[in-house]
Amino acid sequence: MSLDVSPALLEQAERGEVDEAEFVDCVRTSLPFAWEMISSLVAQLKVDGGDFADNQTPPPDEQARGQLLRALASDAIRGALQRHFGVRLAFQNCHRVAVFPLDSTVDERHARFTSVRAQILNQSPELRDC
Repeated sequence: MSLDVSPALLEQAERGEVDEAEFVDCVRTSLPFAWEMISSLVAQLKVDGGDFADNQTPPPDEQARGQLLRALASDAIRGALQRHFGVRLAFQNCHRVAVFPLDSTVDERHARFTSVRAQILNQSPELRDC
């Protein structure tokens, strides 16, 4: 299961519209490693500036890796996180998360980061089974 959905949030979904802030809070509590990773990268981007901030350290265990995969592979979760933090998220392999500002001046850098070439260059034998 990806998220620990409360009965109240499930009831909202069954009725129709879901409050996005409540959904984001569900993501925060259900996927704490992923939340902390993205939060810290957003903070780093705000402090350091630049085109993007990224993490290149593999998660400490499979549970943490799974959280990153669930957060970034789900269009709904990823989209909600992007709107909440006001950034674009990018993902390579099973752990390299990057945050980019919502600024068209970094579009080229974002395109390079998410390119096929960048994906290939970011491979290593240690990451084969991640």
